[in-house]
Amino acid sequence: MVITSLENEKIKSLVKLQKKKYRDLDNKYLVEGEHLVIEADKANVIEEIFVLENEDIKYDYKTTYVSYNVMKKLSTMDNPPKVIALCKKNNKNEIIKDKILLLDEIQDPGNLGTIIRSSLAFGVTTIILSEKSVDLYNQKVLRATQGMYNHINIISMNINDAINYMQNHNIPIYGTSVVNGVDASTLNSKEKEKYCLIMGNEGNGISKDILAMCDKNLYIKMNDKVESLNVAVACSILLYELGR
Repeated sequence: MVITSLENEKIKSLVKLQKKKYRDLDNKYLVEGEHLVIEADKANVIEEIFVLENEDIKYDYKTTYVSYNVMKKLSTMDNPPKVIALCKKNNKNEIIKDKILLLDEIQDPGNLGTIIRSSLAFGVTTIILSEKSVDLYNQKVLRATQGMYNHINIISMNINDAINYMQNHNIPIYGTSVVNGVDASTLNSKEKEKYCLIMGNEGNGISKDILAMCDKNLYIKMNDKVESLNVAVACSILLYELGR
């Protein structure tokens, strides 16, 4: 059987998952394209597969075939993929110590995706998204992570609660600021053993209130002709320095 109608109730419910409020309500999300589906399969989060009719794609999950127009309706991509998976959200709430990245209102999906990949590459054990950060299950975020979001502990948390947690567990909090900051490349091995690095919003950086609660501010030494770096680039450099 192939679903061809855009008015099919299952299809209409899946299309709603393009919006965050329905992803939150249903505790589910979609991943688009073979690579992301393969990574979701590795993470064991798939509930059902939707395959473009006449495509020979097989998984050990309930599989529904759909027409091109239905796949186009389900997809957020310009060119609809051959396969989409319905996945269950990983509602993690545990902070795995001791290398933590706290993101304060990161808004750009591409930035978050890059940061997640860099975090995995450089040994971060937990990423904490503040409540006003872009949704992890936004399709642009998922594509930017290349599926790596499945392989690192990512939780959402109020930023003040997160900072209180760090303080109660004696985890040094590193902000990012050139004012009274320390060159990240000069940190010693003891200072890199455990940490919570905070990266701020693309336009506003870390708020003054949050900076005041940091134990130390870090900066990246660079050519003074460059005023600032993209937050994902800066985060990647700092995580590399902290992981050395």
